[in-house]
Amino acid sequence: MATPTTNGREAGLHGKVAFITGIARGQGRAHALALAQAGADIIGIDRAADVASMGYPLGTEAELAETVGLVEATGRRIIARKGDVRDRKGVEELLAEGVAELGRLDVVVASAAISPPAHRLWKIPTEQWDDVIGTNLTGVFHTLAASMPHLLAGRRGGSIIVISSGAAMNNVPNLSDYVTTKTGVIGMAKSLANEVAHKQIRVNVIAPGTVNTPMVTTNEPQFRLFRPDLANPRLEDCADGFTRMNPMGRPWLEPDEISRAVVFLASDDARWITGVVLPVDQGNVNRPF
Repeated sequence: MATPTTNGREAGLHGKVAFITGIARGQGRAHALALAQAGADIIGIDRAADVASMGYPLGTEAELAETVGLVEATGRRIIARKGDVRDRKGVEELLAEGVAELGRLDVVVASAAISPPAHRLWKIPTEQWDDVIGTNLTGVFHTLAASMPHLLAGRRGGSIIVISSGAAMNNVPNLSDYVTTKTGVIGMAKSLANEVAHKQIRVNVIAPGTVNTPMVTTNEPQFRLFRPDLANPRLEDCADGFTRMNPMGRPWLEPDEISRAVVFLASDDARWITGVVLPVDQGNVNRPF
């Protein structure tokens, strides 16, 4: 993984503490590592177990432990636990423990999410709907609600970054459960931004395009969304389709490329930016076709 070019002192993150959800792998791990490299200590949580209604494997306890080792290798401290963002009490307890040990909270990155098999809305199983809403929408609510008392108590302002998706901005069909949640977190973040701006707490959203994470690269049921003409499409069968969606011409971005935007929004360089949705998507949302 590439190291962000912004160092901790330049980014204003040296000695700060960041809480990140979904850190076992993928974007969550990349965000944790980038913020640690930029000078922040880390509090992290990950379910580290599969969700039965999803069609791909989620992160594992071994991957969570690997993330801990990667962060520690940067010289920063990390407190990470296995836990489900659908459990508000569990999130609150982890944050209380982390803030007590690390001394503060400055940055929150709500990254935990799942990506369901594609279905027409009326064919989405209730279990799948409940899992997606619970993780991607209610889980973000729990993350922000648990974080706010610590940010307010610090009286230092802060930065909250919610990870949405370009799918929400494009109203992608056959993913209405996913799109509902990723649209919902945009509204949640924008409303919260108005509630806490006078406290110098900024709330922004990143809407990534396609990113090279297991959520995409091992999500075989979603491959059929891009190649319905094939009975058993593989990732390589979808690469041309991914590329055509992106005016800048790459099939996907790497997780650390999203993390650069996270570090920017967490930093003092973005001190007057709040309530925005930042697409990091190769121009996908802006394309005229």
